[in-house]
Amino acid sequence: MADTNTIIGESILVKGNLEGDEDLTVQGRVEGSINLTRTIIIEPGGVIKAEVSVANAIVSGVMVGNISATDSVELTETGRMLGDIQAPRVIINEGALFKGQVDMGDLEMARSRVSKTAQSSYQPSYTKSPAPTRPANRPVARPEPPKPQEQKPKVTPKPAPKPTPKPATPPKKPAVVAVAGASKRSKKKVILKKKKRR
Repeated sequence: MADTNTIIGESILVKGNLEGDEDLTVQGRVEGSINLTRTIIIEPGGVIKAEVSVANAIVSGVMVGNISATDSVELTETGRMLGDIQAPRVIINEGALFKGQVDMGDLEMARSRVSKTAQSSYQPSYTKSPAPTRPANRPVARPEPPKPQEQKPKVTPKPAPKPTPKPATPPKKPAVVAVAGASKRSKKKVILKKKKRR
């Protein structure tokens, strides 16, 4: 049996709910809801304002609404979409315009699967290390605390006293002895020098 394909022409406007078990190509305008078990193709001139639930979706025209696909959703370079996508495979080609959110699977289910596989594959083993034993009747050497270093008092050297200059002694005047019997005119000065004692 050949695959059947329903085409909505460019001049056709469909309002309401569409359900079917064959491919659907939209060249005109559809408003409402679409529920198919096969593939929907939106041509470059097609416009859909609906909630779409299909197996595959190829958007080359304008799509306003959410798409839920069991296989894949593809936006071609001429595709324009405003809405959310929920599908295990999403293809957005260069040049396509898309505004919305993409959900490619159940995140909580994926997390639970990952956590279950991690728990089954990883089993931590905890082993207690034996406590160190020491021989009996042997004193435990304890390190002595470091002795504080004695601080010696700092001694500042006193400056050496400056030598005091000795006072200069005045020169001694020679003693004058008068000779008896001599006249005043013929007085002679006799200079006596004292010998220095050794």
